[in-house]
Amino acid sequence: MKVGIIGAGAWGTALGVVSARGGADVVLWSYDGAYSNFDGVVMPESLCVSRNMGDMEKMDAWLIVTPAAFFRETMMRAREFYRGQPVIICTKGAEPTTGEFMSEILTDVVPECRNFGVLSGPQFAAEVARGVPTGSTLAGTEIARRAGHEILNKLYLSDSDDIVGVQMCGVGKNAVALICGYNFVASAGENERAMIFTRAWGEVAAVGIKMSAKTETFLDLCGIGDLFLSATSETSRNFSGGMAIARGEPLVGTVEGISALRGIIARAERLGVPTPVLIEMLNKMGL
Repeated sequence: MKVGIIGAGAWGTALGVVSARGGADVVLWSYDGAYSNFDGVVMPESLCVSRNMGDMEKMDAWLIVTPAAFFRETMMRAREFYRGQPVIICTKGAEPTTGEFMSEILTDVVPECRNFGVLSGPQFAAEVARGVPTGSTLAGTEIARRAGHEILNKLYLSDSDDIVGVQMCGVGKNAVALICGYNFVASAGENERAMIFTRAWGEVAAVGIKMSAKTETFLDLCGIGDLFLSATSETSRNFSGGMAIARGEPLVGTVEGISALRGIIARAERLGVPTPVLIEMLNKMGL
């Protein structure tokens, strides 16, 4: 299978490595020709990097791994080369300016795309590239899920049809990880941290369920699995970002938990779902 991966950051590069190891011929699109390097990882010969978006036209399937802030712009650039391939969205988060999920942007920009899915789970890119065992939830149409299993056969994939829930988990874990990082520094003790962690995730789930997400999705790899990884480790940019906010230090890199937290609260207000903990933490962090 010929696989086009749009986005050559750490996660895109890691998925390119995994896909190539699984037998795919991979073209990794990079807007500047650069890609991520991982210590001890040799790039497979069946993976090549291209700056030409037109190369995506000949691919059998697309994985979209561009940052959430640039997802719409990138898809507008890619749509002229779309030829009905199944698309798997591997970007987590929401658009900062609108709060929209990536699937909402995809169907808006490329309305002819009927077979798409979303991939989300507990994944640090460097470990995935090194072959450390990991798993993800793959939600979408049957055709998209079948393509995902063929491409990512080196990963454990849990199937789902809950596209909304999987994406809410991806957004929500960013927000809760930010909160947990902040409370790791600013809370009175471990009891308080556990209480806020639990209540915050409960509010995220309540918003998702109001949007038709399934409760069990929040217990899957994309839910509690990714939350555990992101909200307990300083390797997580959102957790470390929350710590920096609590210490009054400048933020390093993109901290998507900030726009995620704001976006969830905005959705909750539109849906009439109370989120007192999320609002309180937004205010405490001065965001």
